Amino acid sequence: MGTAALTVLLGLCGAVILGLVHQQTGSEGFLVGLGLALLPVPVLLGAFHWLDRAAPTPRRNLLFALGWGACAATLVSITVNGFATEWLASSVLPRAPDRADALGATVVAPFVEETAKAGAILLLYLHRPRDFGGVVHGVVVGGVAATGFAFTENVLYLGRAFGDDLAFGHVGLESTTLGTFLQRAVLAPLAHPLFTVLVGLGFGAAASVARRRRALRTALPLLGLAAAVTLHAVWNGAATRPTEVFLAVYGLFMVPVLGVVVWVTLWARRRVLRTVRATLPQYVAAGWLTVPEPYALSCLRTRVLARELARHRYGRRAAREVAEYQRAAVCLALLRARAERGAPPPGFLAHERDLLRVLWHHRPLASPATASAAVHAVPHAAHRR
Repeated sequence: MGTAALTVLLGLCGAVILGLVHQQTGSEGFLVGLGLALLPVPVLLGAFHWLDRAAPTPRRNLLFALGWGACAATLVSITVNGFATEWLASSVLPRAPDRADALGATVVAPFVEETAKAGAILLLYLHRPRDFGGVVHGVVVGGVAATGFAFTENVLYLGRAFGDDLAFGHVGLESTTLGTFLQRAVLAPLAHPLFTVLVGLGFGAAASVARRRRALRTALPLLGLAAAVTLHAVWNGAATRPTEVFLAVYGLFMVPVLGVVVWVTLWARRRVLRTVRATLPQYVAAGWLTVPEPYALSCLRTRVLARELARHRYGRRAAREVAEYQRAAVCLALLRARAERGAPPPGFLAHERDLLRVLWHHRPLASPATASAAVHAVPHAAHRR
């Protein structure tokens, strides 16, 4: 799908979901919900940006994921969840509407919402395979998409809560808005991102598997989706239980899962840096890079130092050139590593040539700054091979 068509589609979804949320919250509730829902977004996006520093995901991909989560995924979820719950209440459980609502929250909603959010990951996996290099990319794309989804959902829930407070005169600690904000934005802002990150883990692992292993490449994303739906269902089920049950599930189940996911992601990020250091010497031997550069490009601290040296000597434009040079070199290393594992993306040779052209274009300014940063960081790095 073309970029323009996709942009128009997301814009239409955004306009429709905006109207639906406004209709359910009213103007005052919408504005209050919007303001409160924005508060956790910079923190979450900042966390995923920090994870993404080892091999930055193109900004257009992140914007697409955020827009998909906030607009398309929420529109699909609200529409399908509503129809499914009404069908359960009218046709399957007409005499037990409470059971229909519970079934919708614990079975229907987790599947629909996680499948809708996973659409962003799937589209990038299929149509931007060059930019989808592994686990960290899957985690970041999934987390950003879920952040957009949680934002729109929070506007809806917080706006409704504010409307209830106005209707029933709740203020202070009795405020439904305060309770909703504490639960969704303070106690569990990572809930939706955590669910969808599991899908991203599956797609990221699949991108690293040799192309000849088709069954495994298909099974890993499905396994990630199943894990996300299960975790989401447990979370929704706990939210309908007494407070002590919810807190027990939160502390004994959700927090350990979050810890494992964070550990796996950090391990994958360190692996990316090790891959860069191990792979780039091939390009040193071919004359594209100098001897100290693989070390500098595999160390986040040294990359920052290289940009600072360029900025200090030649200005901000030079720092941006160094950043482009670093991005191209890291992508080159990961691309080559994927090819060596038998999982090259389509158009591997053409993409490698494009990245080498970027290196060559920025080399006169960026290569000396990168090599100098390596020497500053480790005085004898220039003699290491």
